[in-house]
Amino acid sequence: MADKIYNVLFVCTGNSARSIMAESLLNGMAAHRFTAWSAGSQPKGEVHPLALQVLAHLNLPHDGLRSKSWNEFAGPDAPQLDFVFTVCDNAAGEVCPVWPGQPVTAHWGVYDPAAVTGTPAQQLHAFEEVAQILKRRIDLMLSLPAEKLASLSIQADLNAIGKL
Repeated sequence: MADKIYNVLFVCTGNSARSIMAESLLNGMAAHRFTAWSAGSQPKGEVHPLALQVLAHLNLPHDGLRSKSWNEFAGPDAPQLDFVFTVCDNAAGEVCPVWPGQPVTAHWGVYDPAAVTGTPAQQLHAFEEVAQILKRRIDLMLSLPAEKLASLSIQADLNAIGKL
C-alpha cells in the first residue's frame, strides 16, 4: 500500500479559511501520497482573502480553491474518502453526511482566524498562526508509517494529533 494515494477531506462550517488552508497545505506538502479537498456544512461561497494571502506567502497551491458544500463529497460520484478531518468545533458537532468509503474520521479543531478582530496585522497574524497549527498536525500525520495509514489503528493516532 506504499504507493496508494489517500483521499482526504477537511471539513469546517463555512469552508472559507481553516479547511481551505488545510487542503492546500496537504496538497502542497504530500501530493505524491494524498489528494486533499475541503468542504463546509454551510459554505460561505468564497475563500477568505487572508487565507489566500497566507497560502501564497507559504508558496502553497491556492489557485482554484473554492468554498463548497460537503454534499459534493457525499454522493455516488464523489471520490472514495480515506480520511475526514473536522477543523472547527461547529462542524464536529453537526450530523455529517455518510461519506463514501467509510473513512477514518478525526477532529482537529482550531480557532477561527476569520473571527479575530483588531488591526489588519493582528488579523493576518491569526491566519498565519492557524496555518502553522495545521501544518504541524499535517507534518505529524505524514510522519506516521505507511502501514499505520492503511489500517484502522490510525484512528487513535489521528485523534491525538488533533489535541496537540
